[in-house]
Amino acid sequence: MTGGWRYRIASVLGVVSLSVLAVRIANVPALQAGFALIPVIGHLPFEPAYGAEFAFEAATTALVMLAALVPLYKPRPRRILDAAELATRRVLLGCIALAAIGYFDYTYRLPRATLVVAGALVLVTIPLWFVAIRRRPRGETGRTLIVGDDPETMGDILNALNGGVVGYVSPPSAYFGAERGPQPTVPASADGGRPETLDELACLGGLSRLDEVLVEYDIDTVALAFAQPDRAEFFGTLDACYEYGVTAKVHREHADSVLTTGFGSEELVDVDLEPWDPLDHVMKRIFDTAFAGLGLLALSPVMLVIAAAVKLEDGGSVLYRQERTASFGDTFRVYKFRSMVENVEDAEPVDDGKNPYITRVGAVVRRTHLDEIPQLWSILKGDMSVVGPRAAWVEEEVELESVADDWRKRWFVKPGLTGLAQINDVSSTEPEKKLRYDVEYIRRQSLWFDLKIVVRQIWLVGKDFIN
Repeated sequence: MTGGWRYRIASVLGVVSLSVLAVRIANVPALQAGFALIPVIGHLPFEPAYGAEFAFEAATTALVMLAALVPLYKPRPRRILDAAELATRRVLLGCIALAAIGYFDYTYRLPRATLVVAGALVLVTIPLWFVAIRRRPRGETGRTLIVGDDPETMGDILNALNGGVVGYVSPPSAYFGAERGPQPTVPASADGGRPETLDELACLGGLSRLDEVLVEYDIDTVALAFAQPDRAEFFGTLDACYEYGVTAKVHREHADSVLTTGFGSEELVDVDLEPWDPLDHVMKRIFDTAFAGLGLLALSPVMLVIAAAVKLEDGGSVLYRQERTASFGDTFRVYKFRSMVENVEDAEPVDDGKNPYITRVGAVVRRTHLDEIPQLWSILKGDMSVVGPRAAWVEEEVELESVADDWRKRWFVKPGLTGLAQINDVSSTEPEKKLRYDVEYIRRQSLWFDLKIVVRQIWLVGKDFIN
């Protein structure tokens, strides 16, 4: 952990250096002469680059490779084959991006022969570099820290580990802090021997010190042991694990609040801290921004008409505001066109046709889903996505958590304007069924899957509008 920044610097400098070196070697005359003798591809012409032209080609290659290899800059423990496979896939992606850039914009084009040679070189050297500098896994779990407040779960985790338990961190008001008093700490150089009982487990502080503990004790793995965590504790811990490149694990019997990568035969299973590949995440954000921006622009006349109709009907406010739950348990304010009488809360799901508080304009905009248009602004801001689990209002979230044990799994992705549950006409009145759809979406999510859901939702909205 103490070498985390050294790893990041080494990985970035290595990618830049190897990319520039690959372009330099591709411009060596002797290599170009040898390349011409290769069947099939040897006919590709070289365009030797010198001075500013070489600097431009090298910079373009380095920047594209830097962007493609972003997932490898976090100092996560990786085995040799895992590091080599991930680096190889990302370098291939970078080569495809370089070819695509040259195809669409000749200004940034690398000569085809240069691209082939440089691409072959980085395809070999960059994965070898990441294998060389990778953080090596230490046994099964390395140096492990237990974070939580539930003695029973801590005991299960302790029994499942073969060694390397450094200690535990918990909220100040938790059982251990109240009952046991001050605990001895473990020196940073300790080898992490296995305590036999919870009484031998050292308390390393409260959750406010988690970042310091992860660095000071060079933690590889955090095992979650929360009973009823609040959002700040639970997702604050996961966020720290993600930031410091630490593996998060949970006991399989206590995995109802997290997304896991699969159970297998192990008692401790990995928490999936990154449901989206970083490149897919960028593409999803680009899609969200384009969809919301174009939607607001195209629908602005409709929004003006609806706003005027809402205002003229009863003179009340145009927009309805409500606190909703976002990703990782945060909250944000969502806006919709007001469809009910002013200051009346829709606390219970109701049938629009029988709700006396729904206005005449409100009945129309609800039936046609036009009341949802202002949420495009939340998507543009980044609070929501076009596709994802529905954003439940905060009070409703508490009720749904008590009904569906796995409800927190929805918090691992941004809420969406539409989603798999929505297009299957499943609402929060059926929390277990809705949760199954939401978790299925999280498992299958991709940009292509999002597009299919959006097309299906537009079709359903069109049908509702016509009817």
